[in-house]
Amino acid sequence: MFEHSAPLVSTTQPSSAQQPGSISISSLDADIIIKNAPDPIFISDLEGKILSANDAVYELLGFRNDEVLEQSLSRFISAEETREFTAALREVIERGVTRNARLNPQSASGEVIPTTLNASALRDTDGRVIGAIGILRDMRELDKARAYADSLIKNAPDPIFISDLEGKILSANDAVYELLGFRTDEVLEQSLSRFISPEETREFLAALREVIERGATRNARLNPRTASGEVVPTTLNASALRDTDGKAIGAIGILRDMRELDKARAFADNLIKNAPDPIFVSDLEGKILQANDAVYELLGFRPDEVLEQSLSRFISAEETREFLAALEEVIERGTTRNARLTPRTASSEVIPTTLNASALRDTDGKAIGAIGILRDMRAYEKVLQDLQESKSELQEKILDLEKFEEVVVGRELKMIALEKEIENLKRELGRVRGQNKWT
Repeated sequence: MFEHSAPLVSTTQPSSAQQPGSISISSLDADIIIKNAPDPIFISDLEGKILSANDAVYELLGFRNDEVLEQSLSRFISAEETREFTAALREVIERGVTRNARLNPQSASGEVIPTTLNASALRDTDGRVIGAIGILRDMRELDKARAYADSLIKNAPDPIFISDLEGKILSANDAVYELLGFRTDEVLEQSLSRFISPEETREFLAALREVIERGATRNARLNPRTASGEVVPTTLNASALRDTDGKAIGAIGILRDMRELDKARAFADNLIKNAPDPIFVSDLEGKILQANDAVYELLGFRPDEVLEQSLSRFISAEETREFLAALEEVIERGTTRNARLTPRTASSEVIPTTLNASALRDTDGKAIGAIGILRDMRAYEKVLQDLQESKSELQEKILDLEKFEEVVVGRELKMIALEKEIENLKRELGRVRGQNKWT
């Protein structure tokens, strides 16, 4: 049950319509709001004596009403925190409110409960500050979440740091010290500008502004200098660090060491550059970002006539649509095979090629383009043409042979028929001679 020792008076300046000592409608509204508020709310005088409290206070602390009302707050908090609460009351009197003061009241079971206190001035009908309305926020779950987050940050394999909005480093995990080679005292409370160039410091502050506006920033480049003087290429992903009221108070930054990836990229660039087949890199719209010497040799164009150009400059509208369809296949399946392209060279020759493409991905695994390998099919098609011509010649020879065979077979048949006819004539001649002999 919600109880108080005296009628709740206005928390606002008195209007001219109010009489001294009267209770305003807003006071009754406040009474109802406090009673039904989910957060623990209490009213104290300027000495810290509790005049009123809602059910959430008794539920939080586990005391009965009579063990709370008319008691000094010092009964529930330490002497140090009592002094801090008194200082907070002075701030309430001077400014009207105080925010996020830390209190750790002890419950009836002896548990110390971490809370934050937001307090506003309690005024009488003449507008005079006579006490404070305090709202406590139970921080146990939030503190657990923070401890869990701290544990994640501490044990994360990637270097993670927390900075304020001016770029001062407030916290860092072991991976940061391992990356930079500095001691803890050489990093904490230092500006990030100690480790990066003035230009990158400006970029980092711009990234912080993006964090405040959008909540996050991705893949900003930073090149911090280590204790040994080595410049380490990294990417920064940052998200906003907010207070309990949701206000951005800093940033949580995750660095990714790009040395191995940069080496891999350099190796890949070297492979592309020196590959015998024409290889190019395009974005998802078909704009050519990179090409090796074999591409320029194949097409006969200069690099400035190829780079940053759409592939549609070199192939037909129909093939451009087919290429974009192939890009979609690359995004979905990771590769595409033997797509037909017939680019036109600087001399206007149309070159038959096949395209094999694989996905180009960023550090988060997102497809951002394609690596295409062209195969010049002119020699292959010449071989096919030669084979077709040879096949035609062979077919003609077969026809000639068939005709020759037909002639030869015809002659043989005629010879056989002639031999039979001669044999018949011989037999007939013999028969005639026999008859003549007997006569």
